[in-house]
Amino acid sequence: MCSKIIKVFCFFFAMGLSSYVVADSGEEILLKVDRNLQPTSYEMYRKLINIEPDGSKKEFILYTIKKGQDNMVALFLDPPSEKGRSTLRLGDNMWLYIPNVGKPLRITSLQSVVGGVFNNSDILRLDYSVEYDTKSYVTEKENYILELKAKNSMVAYDRLKMWVDIKHLVPTKIEAYAVSGLLIKTLHYSKITDFGNGVVRPALLQTDSPLYKNYKSVMLFSKITKREFADEVFSLNYLPRVESLR
Repeated sequence: MCSKIIKVFCFFFAMGLSSYVVADSGEEILLKVDRNLQPTSYEMYRKLINIEPDGSKKEFILYTIKKGQDNMVALFLDPPSEKGRSTLRLGDNMWLYIPNVGKPLRITSLQSVVGGVFNNSDILRLDYSVEYDTKSYVTEKENYILELKAKNSMVAYDRLKMWVDIKHLVPTKIEAYAVSGLLIKTLHYSKITDFGNGVVRPALLQTDSPLYKNYKSVMLFSKITKREFADEVFSLNYLPRVESLR
């Protein structure tokens, strides 16, 4: 009789342990967030809008492609003054190509090729799990709240606090902090949209910053499509030919 009781106890203990093991860790949640925000390899179109304190706006349209974890290119389609320009990101390295200007120029993550509140790191964003470790997370109502720490000093923001919608596993808000603890900017994701082929994610990203009082920048996403690309596409020599991929 005792042996049967012990067996039953062990069975339920094992079941409980199994449930514990398969529960998502913070790292697993962040990986799912990355895959929901963007496929491993894809193409998409974006509109970036910079809004000045007086209400005036400047708009840009970009065609963007990505392959793997750290290869990305963004091509400017509009306005006409920017058409043909493109940016390349390979890991922590970034370049700006300008037609009729010699070789591509090196740029940094904290600069901005469009001005406004979005910097180059925001425009050429890699998977969050590539640049950040999950230090902790808690569950609060309909969100996970993740505390993320940059993996190295090359990352644009030292720390992120990310609110993740539990149902869709996508961010709703991200606060970005400097090493000093200063809040640099807040990113607001909204308008969850079904883009097809299993891509369900926010179609709108807005950002504001206490460092740019009364300035706002908006990013609208459209036509996010899974697509494979050759490695040569993500190279300095290919930048003048990115338009041919559309």
